[in-house]
Amino acid sequence: MIRNLTIAFLGVTLCTAAASAQVTAESTTATQFSSAAVATTPSAWVYVSSTPAGSSTSQIEAFVAAPNGMLTAIPGSPFKENVANLAVNGKYLFGTASNGNSIDAYWMEGNGALTYTATTNTALSGDCNTLGSLFLDHTGATLYDMEFSGAGCLNNTYVSFTVNKPTGGVKNIGNSTANNWLYLPASFIGNNIFGYSASCLGDMYWGIYGFQRSSSGLLTEINITAAPPTPPTGYFYCPSQAAADPTNHVAITMQPVNQLNFSPDKPAQLAAYTADAKGNLSTTSTPANMPQTAVAGVTDLGMSPSGLLLAVSGSGGLQVFHFKGASPITHYTGLLTTAEVDQVFWDNENHLYAVGRTSNKLWVFTVTPTGYTQAPGSPHTINAPIAIIIQPLPRY
Repeated sequence: MIRNLTIAFLGVTLCTAAASAQVTAESTTATQFSSAAVATTPSAWVYVSSTPAGSSTSQIEAFVAAPNGMLTAIPGSPFKENVANLAVNGKYLFGTASNGNSIDAYWMEGNGALTYTATTNTALSGDCNTLGSLFLDHTGATLYDMEFSGAGCLNNTYVSFTVNKPTGGVKNIGNSTANNWLYLPASFIGNNIFGYSASCLGDMYWGIYGFQRSSSGLLTEINITAAPPTPPTGYFYCPSQAAADPTNHVAITMQPVNQLNFSPDKPAQLAAYTADAKGNLSTTSTPANMPQTAVAGVTDLGMSPSGLLLAVSGSGGLQVFHFKGASPITHYTGLLTTAEVDQVFWDNENHLYAVGRTSNKLWVFTVTPTGYTQAPGSPHTINAPIAIIIQPLPRY
């Protein structure tokens, strides 16, 4: 684990970045979801937690994606379930409940409709835990929660839960080392043993973190070597996001920060790392071979299932890069939208899904290494989207 403590006081705002505007045409006309039947095998179920206009409680809007990315509402949607962060494991959808310390489980029926099955109260005596992002290992057997103030009411941690297959209920099996700078989910490489996360706080404090998954599913932090590339003169790199490919490589956002005024006055860049047998990360990325992003402050990274494409979202839009394992990442698309995009996910059929909380939009794109297009009906309007999760089809 590598950290840079550049001055003595704490900053808690996330990294932002200056970026030149790159405008692409996009329809701003609100589009209704198609109600036509999907004539061929669907690609995925799409679930978005959102808050209806005038409501204080959330719901889950559910859609089926056709092979061309067109969305159709699943029967029963929206589901009146008051949850925020989401995860799926092929059988169940998990959501963090509105009370901040419970996880609800829902059976995904054969058509994608949701049926409630279980609630697990995760509150522990002596902790002040508030549930954050949910994520799973590659098998779907273990659910993880990025928990705020989950260790002695002081620090953040990853809490590990085994999933009860008959009900979807979860059981706490322990947490990782307390880490006050942790705030994003971890991303597992192909061996399902090592996971990685990065954080940049206040453009001053940074960390690249490695975690190891045991045979029981418990995730614990390990001390790894993971140094940023050598920065340009007068700058340091502040890592802020991580996304692993299906083998042993990890993409990490590098925000150049001016050492004199701690200003992120250059666009964020993208570094490629390789994990060794002990989980250490090494890179051949340099300021010269790392591509610059045009999305302003980076909000999310999404690695395609093939490991060939990397989606990058931010306050200034969404773009996709070619990912080449240990080799330098290279530019691919321009900005697919210039609206803020907060979260991205892929399915297994080359569809990229993205939500923007300030724009109330859900975008769908078909992206391959040789071409890309926006799906019919995209972007769609969803009021106050909170989180998105994708269940690729077939499920098993």
